[in-house]
Amino acid sequence: MTKQELLNAGFQHFAKREYEQAKENFEKALEIDDKFEAAYSALSETLNRKGEVDNAVTVVKKWIGINPKDALAHTALSRLYVQKGMIQEAEDEMAISNQINLDNSGM
Repeated sequence: MTKQELLNAGFQHFAKREYEQAKENFEKALEIDDKFEAAYSALSETLNRKGEVDNAVTVVKKWIGINPKDALAHTALSRLYVQKGMIQEAEDEMAISNQINLDNSGM
């Protein structure tokens, strides 16, 4: 399967709340392309749904390492930090996300 086919298969499992199967598909997609940002996003949310918030944080940090200008990645990290009770860190990440969005809007 291609990375896109694995991603799509993962989404199918995710939609059915088959999180372990979804996780496996997203991880396989990342084995093919370790810079596949959509798979990082999907994997982090899958881990979050499984209650593996710390692992989800690790995945999002890898995603940000690949693309530090991805506002969605910073928003995802902010949301995870809120769940962990790390409010200042969450606010810092949301500020980064907002700045990226502002920079991208051309204002």
